[in-house]
Amino acid sequence: MPTYAFDGLPLPEKHGFPLRIYIPDRYGMKQPKWIESIEAIDHWEPGYWVVRGWDREARMKATSVIDTLAANMMIAQPAHEMRVPIGGIAHAGVRGISKVELRVDNGPWMPAELRTPLSGQTWVVWRYDWPMQRGKHTFAVRCSEGDGTLQIARQFPPDPSGAAGLDSRSLML
Repeated sequence: MPTYAFDGLPLPEKHGFPLRIYIPDRYGMKQPKWIESIEAIDHWEPGYWVVRGWDREARMKATSVIDTLAANMMIAQPAHEMRVPIGGIAHAGVRGISKVELRVDNGPWMPAELRTPLSGQTWVVWRYDWPMQRGKHTFAVRCSEGDGTLQIARQFPPDPSGAAGLDSRSLML
């Protein structure tokens, strides 16, 4: 998909002016920035990153992260219950996000609130107000793609196909 504008303005030179190709649902290494020439060939050839051992397709994986454990911003609820705001972001490329869930100390998965994303291709901001309990706790997050496919739980390094796994954080209250 050719891209020639950013936020309604002509594409700046530092982002590939006058024209850039945007390939939805692919990691940045597959996004050509400055096109100096195009050569038509009748066969596939590995590109710069593939030659260096990275994935041929580079399709974005669903991912979610915990950005905030706001123990210093507790919310008082009726009946004197204190809640800790926990939040972050989730993304699955053009496949979208249908839900985000939080787990505390290997307990059940609980649904988080989602903010409406700016578009079908942007990060989704999520939040969960957790009923505070004293002690050390570990929080984990996972997301589901638009069609309900769960985020990959098993840890994988970034190369060759993009990082995967559940993000977790610990907090002492």
